[in-house]
Amino acid sequence: MSSIQNQNIKASLNEREGFQVWWRLLRPHTLTAAFVPVFVGTMLAAIEQSFDFWLFAAMLLASILIQAATNMFNEYYDYARGLDNENSVGIGGTIVRDGIRPQMVLLLALSFFAAAGLLGVYICASSSWWVAAVGLVSMLFGYLYTGGPFPIAYTPLGELTAGFFMGTIIIAISYFIQTMTLTADVLIVSVPVAIFVGCILLANNIRDRVNDAENGRKTLAILFGHQGSIRFLTALFAIAYLWTAVLMIIGLLPWWSLLTFISVGKARKAIQGFTGKKEPLEMMPAMKATAQTNTIYGFLLGLSLLIQLYFPL
Repeated sequence: MSSIQNQNIKASLNEREGFQVWWRLLRPHTLTAAFVPVFVGTMLAAIEQSFDFWLFAAMLLASILIQAATNMFNEYYDYARGLDNENSVGIGGTIVRDGIRPQMVLLLALSFFAAAGLLGVYICASSSWWVAAVGLVSMLFGYLYTGGPFPIAYTPLGELTAGFFMGTIIIAISYFIQTMTLTADVLIVSVPVAIFVGCILLANNIRDRVNDAENGRKTLAILFGHQGSIRFLTALFAIAYLWTAVLMIIGLLPWWSLLTFISVGKARKAIQGFTGKKEPLEMMPAMKATAQTNTIYGFLLGLSLLIQLYFPL
């Protein structure tokens, strides 16, 4: 591709030079998926009068580092397998458009994993070493998501894997390190968060469906087709909100959690943004709206638990 064409694509994606190159490599719009479960899990512990700020901070930073490293592995291995090129949208673009050496991206990913591991030592020393086993498995799946001989991201299991590890598992760990216990109620409450995390991956795969199919992937978006994927995304949103309503009715969530329904507007915007669109660039706003739905829902869910702590209903 000529440098002029490359610059045109960078301009259409609003990609800037300098520090922005490294910032894009982190894919910052995905990092809220690391913040939300840690916040929710910690607030579930807080309403039981168990909260340690430094454990919360360490868990939050470790989660963000693992998410960022996973994004870098994604960038590296998709490039290495020829899936990403100068026309690809929704990626950092640091390798294919900015000329960052692939080995540098891989080294940064491994460095972020190492930093998360050091934080994990502190977390385990302050709580339980059983957390190390769960953490190592989570990091392994973060790598295997796009690395290894059979990348999970290339299969119909991508959304389920992401939702389980970046939703349920992180909420469970965040709660456990604060309380040293884990209940079925916490796992049940984690389900909507896990669904919304999975929706972020589904939105990504809807956008990339045509290119992924050409490169041999078998994602849910490819299996369902464009319209079927939109209907499936709509159903997942509906299930998450219905699940939340049921949790409030049965008392596992406070009535303050009605605040989470403020995010319905973003979910509707995401669905509308995918409807009738064919080009990946056209679907970028819909993907961003999906990520924002997760952020708003998760933040308001955690906030509702914090409000319940001081103003119980």
